[in-house]
Amino acid sequence: MSQTLPSGSLSGKTALVTGSSRGIGADTVRYFAEAGANVVINFRNKAPRAEKLAAQLRELGVEALVVGADLTDPASVQAMFDEVQRTFGGLDILVLNASGGMESGMAEDYALKLNRDAQVNVLETALPLLREDARVVFVTSHQAHFIRTTPTMPEYEPVALSKRAGEDALRERIPALEERGVGFTVVSGDMIEGTITATLLERANPGAIAARREDAGKLYNVAEFAAEVARAAVDPVPADHTRLVGDTDSFENTDSFENE
Repeated sequence: MSQTLPSGSLSGKTALVTGSSRGIGADTVRYFAEAGANVVINFRNKAPRAEKLAAQLRELGVEALVVGADLTDPASVQAMFDEVQRTFGGLDILVLNASGGMESGMAEDYALKLNRDAQVNVLETALPLLREDARVVFVTSHQAHFIRTTPTMPEYEPVALSKRAGEDALRERIPALEERGVGFTVVSGDMIEGTITATLLERANPGAIAARREDAGKLYNVAEFAAEVARAAVDPVPADHTRLVGDTDSFENTDSFENE
């Protein structure tokens, strides 16, 4: 993997990425470690994969803490941050990457619980640990970010609406974050090749990925999009707190955010 962030640029910093045992989260946490950050790898139920990643990152000379947590369970989230505080004393980067809602066998309100309520609770629980000049990044999709103005596939709509609700709830906290010197950026990407969501969408709606790729001209892969997420944690916070990745021509950008 090529160097995404300058070597040593995050030395002495600590970064936590939710849902980082695989996919976008794993690559994001790797980029932070390559830049010298100590990292916290969070997983829900894939401990061996998380431990394997941690072992690889420790070879870079950084500390890697592996913490399992169910983000929809406030006690589990509190226990995770208690462990982070014991190990590192605080946090400089928090990436809210974990999301879901297309899994089978979940309660009807699961998408909203995970993509809105849990995101807000993770941020609130992390607040006492966030150092001055810390950064928070929320990862979402164009299909969710623009859901109010551009319809998406019916199979994805409940997830898109819940992720947009999560984004709105987090944006409401921007003034309070800024008072503490904490920067907040939303990173929104088009469909990402190779993600679980893309796989589930393709299963529910065969041909969806190819159609979107043709429309957009290019879709980012996991590593490319993760690099944008990692950069969002160190680049200046955009005026609208939004970093759009990939084609947006198919989406109507008529959103207005009251608190900006």
